[in-house]
Amino acid sequence: MTEPLEKVRIILINIHGLVKGSGLEIGRDADNGGQTKYVFEFADYLSKHPLVEHVHIFTRLIRDRELSADYAVPIEILNPKLDIRRIPFGGKKYKLKEQLWDFLDDFVTESVKHIKKHKIFPDWIHSHYGDAGYAAVELSKLLNVPFTHTGHSLGIQKRNKLKGLGMTEEEAEKKFKFKKRIAAEEATLELSQFIITSSKQEISSYEPYRNFSSAQYHVLPPGIDTSKFFSYYQEKIYEKDMEPEEIQRKYWVGEYIEKFLINPHKPVIMALSRPDRRKNLHTLIDIYGKDPELQSLANLVIFAGIRKDINQMPESEREVLTNILLLMDKYDLYGKLAIPKKHDVENEVATIYRYCAEKRGTFVNLTLYENFGLTTIEAGASGLPVVVTRNGGPSEIIPKCQNGILVDPMNPMEIKTALFKVLTNEDQWKKFSNNGIINVQKNFSWESHVESYLNLVQENLTLMRRSRTDKSKFNILNLREEIKRMLVTDIDGTLILPENGNPGLTNLGNRIQHREKGTIFTLASGRHLDLVRQAIEIHNIPNPDIIISSVGSEIYYRGPNYVEDKGWSSFLKKRWKREVIAKQLENVSWLTPQEPEAQKPFKISYYFDEKDYNEEELRQILGRVWHQINIVKSHGAFLDILPRGASKGHALMFLCHKWSIPVNRVYAAGDSGNDLDMFRGPVRGIIVGNRSAELGSLKPKHNLFLATREGAAGITEGLDHYGFKF
Repeated sequence: MTEPLEKVRIILINIHGLVKGSGLEIGRDADNGGQTKYVFEFADYLSKHPLVEHVHIFTRLIRDRELSADYAVPIEILNPKLDIRRIPFGGKKYKLKEQLWDFLDDFVTESVKHIKKHKIFPDWIHSHYGDAGYAAVELSKLLNVPFTHTGHSLGIQKRNKLKGLGMTEEEAEKKFKFKKRIAAEEATLELSQFIITSSKQEISSYEPYRNFSSAQYHVLPPGIDTSKFFSYYQEKIYEKDMEPEEIQRKYWVGEYIEKFLINPHKPVIMALSRPDRRKNLHTLIDIYGKDPELQSLANLVIFAGIRKDINQMPESEREVLTNILLLMDKYDLYGKLAIPKKHDVENEVATIYRYCAEKRGTFVNLTLYENFGLTTIEAGASGLPVVVTRNGGPSEIIPKCQNGILVDPMNPMEIKTALFKVLTNEDQWKKFSNNGIINVQKNFSWESHVESYLNLVQENLTLMRRSRTDKSKFNILNLREEIKRMLVTDIDGTLILPENGNPGLTNLGNRIQHREKGTIFTLASGRHLDLVRQAIEIHNIPNPDIIISSVGSEIYYRGPNYVEDKGWSSFLKKRWKREVIAKQLENVSWLTPQEPEAQKPFKISYYFDEKDYNEEELRQILGRVWHQINIVKSHGAFLDILPRGASKGHALMFLCHKWSIPVNRVYAAGDSGNDLDMFRGPVRGIIVGNRSAELGSLKPKHNLFLATREGAAGITEGLDHYGFKF
């Protein structure tokens, strides 16, 4: 019997670029291209499907005076089942994607907090591009939610192209952060449920990756909005019923183009792309400029992004546009070549295609490699024949749609022959035009894309539900339930006392094991993770939901394996200079480095004798770095140097903030100096009877209980004092 399908809540992650409900700024820069349009339209059609409960687009919140205030709205509702959730991270100003890599852990942390606060726990996550892939990997581990990934473009491929253009590896790494990007892409291949590609050829682009064979691939070409992209003759039929804004739009498209042209009635050879060297616009101008017969036959129209002042554009785009203008002058194409400065991408592109189709023109895309070729199907749906690159997705579109000719983008003669064939043979033009209109509708609709996509999602979710028989192995925290309180305890000297048989541990352990839902159990220790796990096994300690290890410098959650909280690590690494500190302390005679396994990325550990401790000496040696560290001494024998924000107490506050745990419902137990800052604010502290000397001067308070009993028995004594019921 077939299992009933359940409605799904889906988060689409599109971190960079500019996303809003209306007026997408496509072509504004390299980060606002086809990907933004794809995600927005996909989300819209996905939200209309009856098996979808809700779709959330997670992107970046931006407060920038040079941009629309829309990008600073935290939640933008687009329809009852679709919204944009803007997550604050990486500062307020708009940044290009390469500048965001160092802040992605902050995005993950803030996303978790947002999900928790608004109770929008997803069933499925879908990431777009490598930066979102990094976030999806971390969110998938933290929320125990499966994800899929769409690359849109790939780091290895881009790095190789730049190398071929003469850019050094150091220059490329500095500008594009390829190491981080490729590592993120490797992780998506390894951990995603499947990878979505637009074409079979795109799958081969992943072959250079180490984890290529680990991934499952599904070809799902994007669709087009058929309410926008319809044929030029449909527009003529319904012209009398057109809305005033549509009539005005058609007028302005003609104005954009025809003001450049001496004879605007000729057919149009049209290209539309970002001003990117890889789009190969210069080859098209060279072919047109060198052939007087082609110039007499048709005008050339190039939409190359949106610009106000070329001098204010990014260097790579400025170079392309400057080259276009120089070629226009070189071949004296004034009056024959139109280069409009702007167009409304959201509303006017379809009108541009239909304008060119009415002129009996052709659309040209000579990109060196095209992942998919969305413009090929947009032009086809409008009834405009195409001459397009055979490298990439168009080689799979043209055989299905039969709406144009594939060419080698580096072969001028082949391109010119194709242009003449389309422009001079009326029967061939009509055949290509009609084929495009019919076959694009048949093969490339968003409705069919969404249906195929949701079939894959439901298939994967069903398999995962069947495999999850042991719930205890999954889910670091049950986020769908309110976290009512947390019990956190140190291990050595607090929970366990090996020298006298762990008094009370069995009793406390049983009570923790059978705790009620909404109670989180946390271990906080100076030990590193492996030693904490060792203690759990040896002493039969109940498995914790969370581990704060290495004196608060690391946080892990229980799952199939323990999952590190990289948001905490990202917070700590700011201003932390581990190598500098370790080097400066090499010659301090009274400090002896602990074993290598005790040393961690955010913890430098020493043995010392309390009577030798000299704080002034450390201040002088470390200089300004002194103010960026936290020194924790425990048991008069261990000294740990941590980042300023690292400690058990700071880690505890981070967890409370991230998971919405009431601080006044946190019960913390410890015995030594490295536990001291857990007992802050409204936290209900318990200090066991066998406390170390550095805690000897503490006095009991309303939220600090000094137990008389030792070890676990002292913890139980303290919990009873506070009326803690398991």
